[in-house]
Amino acid sequence: MAKPAKTLYACQTCGSSSPRWVGKCPGCGAWNTLVEEASVAAVPGSGITRRAKGRPVALEGLMGGADEAPRVATGFAELDRVTGGGIVPGSAILIGGEPGIGKSTLLLQLAANLARHGRRTLYFSGEEATAQVRLRAERLGLANAPVALAAETNLSNILATLDDDASERKRGADLVIIDSIQTLWADDLDGAPGTVMQVRAATQTLIRYAKQAGASLLLVGHVTKEGQIAGPKVIEHMVDTVLYFEGDHGHSYRILRAVKNRFGPSDEIGVFEMVQAGLREVLNPSELFLGDRQSSSPGSAVFAGIEGTRPILVEIQALVAPSGFGTPRRAVVGWDSARLAMLLAVLDARCGVSFSQMDVYLNVAGGLRIADPAADLAAAAALLSSRSGVPIPADDVYFGEISLSGAIRAPGHMMARLKEAQKLGFGRAVIPATGEVEAKTVTLKLERLATLKSLAEAAGQCE
Repeated sequence: MAKPAKTLYACQTCGSSSPRWVGKCPGCGAWNTLVEEASVAAVPGSGITRRAKGRPVALEGLMGGADEAPRVATGFAELDRVTGGGIVPGSAILIGGEPGIGKSTLLLQLAANLARHGRRTLYFSGEEATAQVRLRAERLGLANAPVALAAETNLSNILATLDDDASERKRGADLVIIDSIQTLWADDLDGAPGTVMQVRAATQTLIRYAKQAGASLLLVGHVTKEGQIAGPKVIEHMVDTVLYFEGDHGHSYRILRAVKNRFGPSDEIGVFEMVQAGLREVLNPSELFLGDRQSSSPGSAVFAGIEGTRPILVEIQALVAPSGFGTPRRAVVGWDSARLAMLLAVLDARCGVSFSQMDVYLNVAGGLRIADPAADLAAAAALLSSRSGVPIPADDVYFGEISLSGAIRAPGHMMARLKEAQKLGFGRAVIPATGEVEAKTVTLKLERLATLKSLAEAAGQCE
C-alpha cells in the first residue's frame, strides 16, 4: 500500500523547499515566504517519489559537426548586438526591469518590426487591457503593424489560442510575447498567480511549446527591490537568455544588458534613448554620455571602459568637501561603493592623501552603471582633482586597475579603449606602465604610470 503523499513548502523568494513550514526560509533567510506546494507521492519503503519507467536514449560522442543557430534580425541593431546577432527561433528570452523603465515599449516596437517584415507575432498582455496597449501603439506610430494582440492570463487559454492560430494559418507563430510571466496562472494548480509553483509551471509549459513549435518566446519578468528578477532562480536557468533593462528615471538613457546567453556573449550591452516616439537606439554611446560634459570643472575625469566587446567613454565625477560630522559621508552612484572605500584607503596608505575629514561623492554621469575595475585610475584622478581644485585637461582619458599595493595594473582590450578615445578627439591617455600597445596605430600621447603615487605627485597632492 502506497504511503500518503508528502507535502512540501516552497519559498516565494528563492524557490527552495522544506518538508515542513518554518517562519524563516532555510535557503535565503526571508521571513514568512513559505507556502504549501502540490504534494508528491512516495514509493513504498524507498523514501523517494514514484517515477514512470523510461526508455534508454542513444549516446553520442563529442565528434561531429554542429550548425550555427539561425538568427532573425529584430530591426534594432542594439538588440541584435546584445542577443548575439538576432533572436534564435525556438529560444526563450527573459527580460526584467523596474516598473516604467520601458520594457513593454521595447517589446511592442520589436513586435511591430517583425510583424511588418512578415513574421507572425502574438502579444499576450496580462497587466494591461487591449485598449491600453492600442493607445501605446498609437502614440508610438505602430497602430498599423499586423501584431495579434490579446489580454489573457490563463495559461490553458493562451496555449489553445496558439494552437488555434497555427491551425488556421497552417503555420505557427514566429514570436510570442508574454507580458508578464508573473501574471499567468494554470487552472490545474493551486496557488495565486505569481507564486513559485505557478510561475515555474507556466514558464516550463511555454518553453516546451516554443521548442516544439520553433517559435521565439519573450517573457517579461518583474524585479524585486534588490533589482533581481522576482520568483525562483530556476526560471533564469530554464530560459536561454536573460536580459536586464536598466536606467535611471531621471535620465532618458536605457541600457539593455545580457547576463546570460546560450547563443552569444553574456556581457554585451545595448544603449537606447527614451524619446516621445518610443525607444531610439544609440549607435555611438560615447558621444551621448560625454555630450553635456563641463571639462573646466574640477573633479571630472573621462574613463575609457569596455562593456562586453564595445568600448564606451564615460565621465566620472567626484566631489570632495569638508565634513561637518564626525563620520564623513561616502555616496556613490553608478559604481561599487566598496571599491571607492578601497581606493580611498590606498590613497591614504600609499600616497599620504587623506580623505578622513572630508565627505566624498562619486557619480558616473548619464545614469550608466559600470563594473569595470579599470575605472579605478579615472576615479582616483577625479578625486585628486576635486581635492586640489585643479581641473583635469579636457583631452585626457584614463583607465587602469589599482591594486592594494598602489600599483597600476593593465586591463584587457587596451587598444580598443585607445582607438575609441582617439576617434572622439582626445589627445592624451594616462594608462598603466605595463600592457602591450601598438604605438604605430595610436596617435594619442601616452603617459604610462606604474603606481598611484605617480598620479598623486603629478596632481600635487602627495605628501
